[in-house]
Amino acid sequence: MFIKIENLYKKFGHVVAVDHVNLEIKQGEIITLLGPSGCGKTTTLRCIAGLEKPEEGDVIIDGKPMFSQGFVPPSQRGIGMVFQNYAIWPHLRVFDNVAYGLKLQNLPRTVIHEKVEEALTAVGLSGMEKRYPGQLSGGQQQRVALARALVRHPKVLLLDEPLSNLDAKLRERMRFEIKSLVRRLHITAVYVTHDQAEAMVISDRIAVMETGKIVQLGVPEDIYKKPANRFVADFIGTTNFIAGSLVEVQLDKGKAYLQTDFGRILCTLADSFQVPSDSTVQASIRPEEIEIIPSATQKENVFRATIAHRAYLGNFLYIFVTIDNTLLRVQVPYNLSQKEGEEIIIYLNPEKCMILP
Repeated sequence: MFIKIENLYKKFGHVVAVDHVNLEIKQGEIITLLGPSGCGKTTTLRCIAGLEKPEEGDVIIDGKPMFSQGFVPPSQRGIGMVFQNYAIWPHLRVFDNVAYGLKLQNLPRTVIHEKVEEALTAVGLSGMEKRYPGQLSGGQQQRVALARALVRHPKVLLLDEPLSNLDAKLRERMRFEIKSLVRRLHITAVYVTHDQAEAMVISDRIAVMETGKIVQLGVPEDIYKKPANRFVADFIGTTNFIAGSLVEVQLDKGKAYLQTDFGRILCTLADSFQVPSDSTVQASIRPEEIEIIPSATQKENVFRATIAHRAYLGNFLYIFVTIDNTLLRVQVPYNLSQKEGEEIIIYLNPEKCMILP
């Protein structure tokens, strides 16, 4: 592994920010630390960078320990870092912002010029060397910060919520630009964000964090389709939670029946599920996994529902349906003909209805 985080523990006063985190990152991989504010993702990133010193544990980059055999300062770790607020000098031109770290190394002027031009070309800013940051758009300022991080050819690129200050359309475009750039340069990248869509687009793998711990690690598809627990299911995307009591558990088949307020449903058990002492649990099903079918059948998980609300979102609709007193969100085609107050028949696919720990 190119980066190993071993038993990392960091606290501020009595508050534990990172709680014995272990993580391995392959060379050339883009991994995202994803979670809400205060979950420990930025503190973990800052420990990798050497901007924070943990109470316990170690970070190993390319086989070299950063803490256990003596503290290695950030300048000697072979990293480039892009901060949330860009941290570029407003009084320096683009060229001088990018060249700043190289000048501190007292490199020859010709070498500095060559490296800066190479970095600016890589991020699409060639020809803008003489502009000041105030003369650039938000996306261009972000590229300056990227060029400055890349100019020293780092082994590892660390990005701390780098797109949070951009508008929605620019943020979406920059996701793909950053991913393409990292791929092209064959850099190992650790990306921090609270934006689930951003994480899904950029990442090879996602580490979901909660209260200083990694609660699930996996490829984006598994994180979305097979959440490890309720927190992950709720944080990643939109889902429906259905409360009920376990009435029949088939561990050998990975299935269970759940008695809910509107009837009995067959569900799939999450991989990490263990039968609780209290039979009250919750199932999760995504809005797009609930189907509208033309007529009632005798198969499992078919129910009559009434459309309470319709929400138009361009290429699809969210309809909110009630079964008895239970409200579910369903994603359907934008041209659905049924109106509010009409009855429909829905099917909850047992393979997609997950009982979570």
